Amino acid sequence: MKMLSIEEELKNNSYPGRGIIIGKTPDGKKAVTAYFIMGRSENSRNRIFVEDGEGIRTQAFDPSKLTDPSLIIYAPVRVLGNKTIVTNGDQTDTIYEGMDKQLTFEQSLRTREFEPDGPNYTPRISGIMHIENGAYNYAMSILKSNNGSPDSCSRYTFAYENPAAGEGHFIHTYMCDGDPLPSFEGEPKLIGISDDMDVFTDLLWNSLNEENKVSLFVRYIDIETGEYESKIVNKNQ
Repeated sequence: MKMLSIEEELKNNSYPGRGIIIGKTPDGKKAVTAYFIMGRSENSRNRIFVEDGEGIRTQAFDPSKLTDPSLIIYAPVRVLGNKTIVTNGDQTDTIYEGMDKQLTFEQSLRTREFEPDGPNYTPRISGIMHIENGAYNYAMSILKSNNGSPDSCSRYTFAYENPAAGEGHFIHTYMCDGDPLPSFEGEPKLIGISDDMDVFTDLLWNSLNEENKVSLFVRYIDIETGEYESKIVNKNQ
């Protein structure tokens, strides 16, 4: 698979929607994840990321303007022991609760499907990072409608064992802007990862469409110790 430039992927797409990146730094020492949200409506844009324990949650920037919290207020990132869960919806909790009961990532998501927001039927995208005894692997999932039909759910899981240094994968909800919004297609995209969290955060944030971007979360986790550093960038200040 050809490695793509994440900068070009974002700059050339005004509305990828929500996106998850997972990978490993070029020096092989850090596991990396990033999650961003975008919005076209006032309700979707009226959000910020805030820290919540070891994870984050979305929150209304101006509570007086919040109209429908059902699909926009959730915890995108939660930590369960040596596992970090990253998703674009409340399936974060489904994965957390399922894996806490010894279900796998894939089994936990069997109880969920795409979002009930026709005609878009936004895909649910999810990622899981597992770091233990200096070993690191991750998986990504997408639950999507069958070519825009809500009658069946297509489920795809992509697992990456012992990922290569300097490589990451990027999955997002929409192929591009549109009406209805076309769901992501194919495998997660192979992209490069930076050793420097500040540089990578700035690259992602500055590449996202200025009008539509809302919030960005980036975390670098030490594969040997499990210690991590995180950054949150919110358009609403």
